[in-house]
Amino acid sequence: MDNTHKQLAGLLLAVEQELRAMQRWDQQRPSAEALASSEPFAIDKLSFNQWLQFIFLPRMAGIVEAVSALPEKCSIAPMAEEFYKAEQVDAISLIRHLAAIDAFICDQ
Repeated sequence: MDNTHKQLAGLLLAVEQELRAMQRWDQQRPSAEALASSEPFAIDKLSFNQWLQFIFLPRMAGIVEAVSALPEKCSIAPMAEEFYKAEQVDAISLIRHLAAIDAFICDQ
């Protein structure tokens, strides 16, 4: 694994750890139907937390493990800001981690 993918792996781990610390990590996997949503962020079937845990993190982990090309762009932090503002949850640390992923991917 090259340095770029190692750095991304560390950023993804930080997101997972923060979701767990915020007690926003689900023990039960959503249905296959919910995970197959074609809407952005699976907004019609999943909460943003679930989307991060069950769609974003696994897809990005797959890229890291396969040492595949990174996406051309990433803009998750703005969605997180809106979601957590509406939820009235202190998610500053999580949003910072997501912004770091956004910046990392856009800079590659």
